[in-house]
Amino acid sequence: MLLQKDKAVLLIGVIVLGLTAVQVHGVTIAENGVAEAVIVIAPDAPQPEQHAAGELANFLSQITGAKFDIVPPPAAGKTRLLVGPQAAKLAAPDFSADGLGTEGIIIRSAGDDLILAGGYPRGTLYAVYTFLEEQLGCRWWSSTESTIPKKPTLQVANLDVRYVPVLEYRSPYWFDAFDGDWAARNKCNGQAHRLDDERGGRHIYEGFVHTFYPLVSPEKYFKDHPEWFSEINGKRTYDRAQLCLTNEQMRKELVKNLKERLRNNPAATIASVSQNDWRGNCQCSNCAAIEKEEETPAGLMLRFVNAIAQDIEKEFPNVAISTLAYQYTRKPPKLTKPRHNVIIQLCSIECSFSKPLSDERNKAFRDDIVGWSKICDRLYIWDYTTNFRHHIMPHPNLRVLGPNVKFFADHNVKGIFEQGAYTTNGAEMAELRAWVLAKLLWNPSLDGQKLIDEFIEGHYGPAAPHIKAYLNVTHDAVEVSGDWLGCFSEHTAKFLSFETLGKGWAHLQAAEAAVQNDPNLLFRVQVAQLPVMYTFMMRWNEMREKAAGAAWPMAESIQDTFARFLEVAKKKNITRLNEWQPGFGALEKALEQAKK
Repeated sequence: MLLQKDKAVLLIGVIVLGLTAVQVHGVTIAENGVAEAVIVIAPDAPQPEQHAAGELANFLSQITGAKFDIVPPPAAGKTRLLVGPQAAKLAAPDFSADGLGTEGIIIRSAGDDLILAGGYPRGTLYAVYTFLEEQLGCRWWSSTESTIPKKPTLQVANLDVRYVPVLEYRSPYWFDAFDGDWAARNKCNGQAHRLDDERGGRHIYEGFVHTFYPLVSPEKYFKDHPEWFSEINGKRTYDRAQLCLTNEQMRKELVKNLKERLRNNPAATIASVSQNDWRGNCQCSNCAAIEKEEETPAGLMLRFVNAIAQDIEKEFPNVAISTLAYQYTRKPPKLTKPRHNVIIQLCSIECSFSKPLSDERNKAFRDDIVGWSKICDRLYIWDYTTNFRHHIMPHPNLRVLGPNVKFFADHNVKGIFEQGAYTTNGAEMAELRAWVLAKLLWNPSLDGQKLIDEFIEGHYGPAAPHIKAYLNVTHDAVEVSGDWLGCFSEHTAKFLSFETLGKGWAHLQAAEAAVQNDPNLLFRVQVAQLPVMYTFMMRWNEMREKAAGAAWPMAESIQDTFARFLEVAKKKNITRLNEWQPGFGALEKALEQAKK
């Protein structure tokens, strides 16, 4: 772990050095809109490297206005941008990708050439994107919004960057972040991101989560084998229950079914064997005895999962078994440790997300992650970064994103799944969260607040100071209120007061005025206004009463406010307001309530 952290620090140091150093023996890529370099790639380079070369040519053209040729070796006579390990050997015959794994990168000057290469399959892509970001200033804020600088003359100083990411699994699970181009450019690699082979692929699961019943279906098995399912209060049941994890016959059937699924999904590198999304663990005497011995239900779960991991290892040596440490299985066991091919995914669902994990409010979860980190070689995190009950409502958790990702990385975590609003566009500050999380997951040592500021300044332009002020109002308010701020917070939370929302709205109105003449920026600000409008409508009559003579910030009628909300929401393609229900039912109900 210390070596990985050192690599992260090295990356930052080298990038800063590359941006500030006086150019000595650097390379000129373009001059006055004319290409002075060619992009070189081996003729038989794999798809991700070919795509990396195409992306490099595309963005260099956007930056300089020049056309960049992609040519095979040797391409002598010009500055060469050498894409991929094979091309790198033209300038460095001893070049090796050893130690880079699947995603490590090398950006290295070699005389008049520049090497952009990495591990297979994603490393070379990531080397190109890192170069475009950190040396040339490209930013891909969302699937449709980016900042590409204009530099007709483009020179870079000598570079020597080598970096292997700390986290093997990185997924900001937000709707817009599933876009394949955005995900590749921001170095995400999780199951949900639409990453084809050309874009380097991704980690593929067989079953993603809550797989007990998909693997051993009650509809198929309960009638003949009730003993395979939970005994609760002396009765076998499958209703909001689990499997009986000490039943060997059931385990053999589960393994048989899992192997069949894996044979039909040869690309899978992870298979989920994980509890249903409720409690109901088995209370039979055999299960209860092991849970007592381990001092937690996680001990029985882990023994069961370890046995399955051993059963499948010979036929599927490259597949890890993933299970959850979730709710009743969150506490680590006293005796049993995960096998080398077992992933424990620890879930933070009970945490307060207005406070970092280092805060005493989150001590119980912090104790559990410390415990798991001591016994688990592949510890993943399932973290929560939205409000599932009200996706569109203000959710002031931005200040904890950086500290929490760093906390995870410091505790031996190898993969992070950051669950957000995954079914709709337009959740509160969705693009900001997805982008900031992607940067943090690639390099957990980065400063979360600086990333937030960078996004706001790049995404909102002249409106940025007012957007920052609005976010500070909501974040300061939740601090003062003492609200828990879970991932199912109610619209009646104390921090969502008339005073807070009114003050925030004033900043959002100022933001709108600052970009009045730029339609793109204006729309981004109008989307940022929706959370305050939503919360006012959800509490319309109450807010009217609390206004008590103060200036009313919304339209006079809730119908007019709703019409304006709907106009912007539909343009943004918002399809739902919470995790479960499509449409705008909650607001329609609020309209009816406001009439009473």
